[in-house]
Amino acid sequence: MKKVFTFLIAVIILLGLAGCVQTTSPTSATFPVITTKLPTTPVGTPVSFTVAKGDAPRVTAPNVTDAQLSTLVSGNNGFAFTLYQQLKKNSAGNMFYSPYSISTALAMTCAGAVGNTQKQISSALHFTLPQVQLHPAFNQLALDLATRGQNAQGTNGKSFSLNITNALWSQQGFTIQPAFLNILAQNYGAGMNLLDFIKSPEDARVAINQWVSDQTNNRINDLLPQGSIDEATRLVLTNAIYFDAAWQYPFKKELTEDGKFNLLDGSAITVRMMSNRSSGYGYVEGTGYQAVELPYSGKEIAMDIILPDAGKFNSFESSMTADEIAGIIGNLKTGDLRVTMPKFKFDSSFSLKNALSASGMSVAFTDSADFSAITDQPDFEIGDVVHKAFVAVDEAGTEAAAASGVIMEIPSLPISITVDHPFIFLIRDIQTGAILFVGRVMNPAN
Repeated sequence: MKKVFTFLIAVIILLGLAGCVQTTSPTSATFPVITTKLPTTPVGTPVSFTVAKGDAPRVTAPNVTDAQLSTLVSGNNGFAFTLYQQLKKNSAGNMFYSPYSISTALAMTCAGAVGNTQKQISSALHFTLPQVQLHPAFNQLALDLATRGQNAQGTNGKSFSLNITNALWSQQGFTIQPAFLNILAQNYGAGMNLLDFIKSPEDARVAINQWVSDQTNNRINDLLPQGSIDEATRLVLTNAIYFDAAWQYPFKKELTEDGKFNLLDGSAITVRMMSNRSSGYGYVEGTGYQAVELPYSGKEIAMDIILPDAGKFNSFESSMTADEIAGIIGNLKTGDLRVTMPKFKFDSSFSLKNALSASGMSVAFTDSADFSAITDQPDFEIGDVVHKAFVAVDEAGTEAAAASGVIMEIPSLPISITVDHPFIFLIRDIQTGAILFVGRVMNPAN
């Protein structure tokens, strides 16, 4: 039987991450330095930073078993939907994020955590592998993704693209443990860039944002919002992902027409609806939902769309788990199918501090955090984890980008006051506010 599948509401888009992995230069305890000048910023001032290159190359053949890699992927996918349930609490509209980007940035951070801090991060992120296996597994996953899309096409005549980059941004002169730097260089290809957060926090923010923009084809701009970097910042860990792929079965533009999209409140809007028919689509329907899989060029990556039945969106979304989604995807069957779905384009941005704290890693954001595997600086903690993502879906394919930043800082220094010139003083009763004495000191030596 021929199926006609019209998409009105999609729960989530699962982008299989694949492609070419770009890495920054590895780093270690030895730092030959190179000053790099970023392109001119919008205000017209070039921003420079120093790249500290070490001698720990990325491991290209990590000792990782299939079981370890499967455990990592399963945990990452579990985190994806744990986070989904947290993010939707404060997001009534469209939402898009890259759990892979967030997991990678926090895995790098976890490499520097110790004791209960490490346990909480691992639990919240669903990291079940021991640290000695976790980071090589992340490395292996990235290396596997690098083999995808070798002969695939991108949108609008471009080549397929998935660029994944990691970088560290540290305060000049801030001491970082060599073992931590080597773990990140060998397993994440994360190079060290030196900035001056203390004297020029805004220039540092601009430099990091420019790097993120460059890595994401200018799709992720201002990852770090104003005020997120200040003189207390000592380290920022960043991950950036850029994805561009054509559909294996492109939608024909001449078939795109205005159509109705029904909103949850019962109203309807008119949007541009794409339509295509193919025997290469995967399809499954179950109690309360339909699902379809749309492969990208090369058939190594796909978009999976889950469509709850009318009136069932909220209940389906609230109970959605990684295991349930895996079960749906596992039951997809290829068949003759007509797909009608809207074109869409939007971005999302998040401060993840509250969501991650609610997921069980609250100690990492307090002065009780233990990141002594990063630095011997006391009271070193995560200030915030920021994330931004972009997606555009049309007849040609999909362009998506995301970036994550872990901002690490020392507690803000107390306000300092030195009473070294004439002053006025009061002696008052605190409970009632009654002023009992008033005075001034012009010369305390008299």
